[in-house]
Amino acid sequence: MKITPKNNSVIIENISDFDPTHTFMCGQCFRWDKEDDGSYTGIAFSKPVNISCEKNTLVIKNITPDEFNSQWKYYLDLETDYNTIKNFLSFDQNVKTAMDFGWGIKILNQEIFECLISFIISTQNAIPRIKKIVSTLSQMYGKKLEFGGKTYYAFPSIDELSGVTEDDLAPLKAGYRAAYIVDAVNKIKSGEVILENLKNLSYTEAKKELMKIKGVGPKVADCVLLFSCCKKEAFPIDVWVKRTVQTLYLNENAKEKEISSFAAEHFGEFAGVAQQYLFYYARENKLGI
Repeated sequence: MKITPKNNSVIIENISDFDPTHTFMCGQCFRWDKEDDGSYTGIAFSKPVNISCEKNTLVIKNITPDEFNSQWKYYLDLETDYNTIKNFLSFDQNVKTAMDFGWGIKILNQEIFECLISFIISTQNAIPRIKKIVSTLSQMYGKKLEFGGKTYYAFPSIDELSGVTEDDLAPLKAGYRAAYIVDAVNKIKSGEVILENLKNLSYTEAKKELMKIKGVGPKVADCVLLFSCCKKEAFPIDVWVKRTVQTLYLNENAKEKEISSFAAEHFGEFAGVAQQYLFYYARENKLGI
């Protein structure tokens, strides 16, 4: 990668296997919005930025080279060799088809607390509503930010949500999920669940740790491990993934446990990456694989 600073922006050349639409619209994050010019504006690390990518050249507005090297390079997973991952997964023709369609998906390395709360909110919820609840939570408790003449809000920290109650969260209209948010905050603040340790635990141990929190079942835990803890073997199973695996590999009666075992054996250490390709293709094509 060649990195060039320009007007409060960073230009990165020789980028491969990255497309903003594929990455930001594949269901792994909820704080990115498409602009009229095709670029995407989002918030991470308490900072709004704008990202565009054309002809292997990535432009990130509102950051410094130091911020790119210390945070955004990792967030966008730019140092992972996706060509190697694609070669590894290309033995499977279904995944190969999905990879050709969503070739620019990168697995984001999000901030763990934000990822956890976001996917608690995602339980039995549609993406537009998830985005609205996450945005409202940020506006209620997060830091106010300015960028490009617009106002944004950082996702609140654990300290900013400390002591929050279900009644406090009523304006979110998150329903039963409000109780899960409160439980997550309380268990993290008390030290019963230590998010910072998750990356150093095995996949199985980390998943067990997350599931101490109310409302965090196998799917939410796998989302957090895949999208914020570098556990690329995690295989979140939602309705699209379940239907896809049932249709392509198993049978219509296959349960989540059977699907999870199949994915671990069939896709191995990159099961989660395969999941994202399959999910994105299935959703965009109405399970048309």
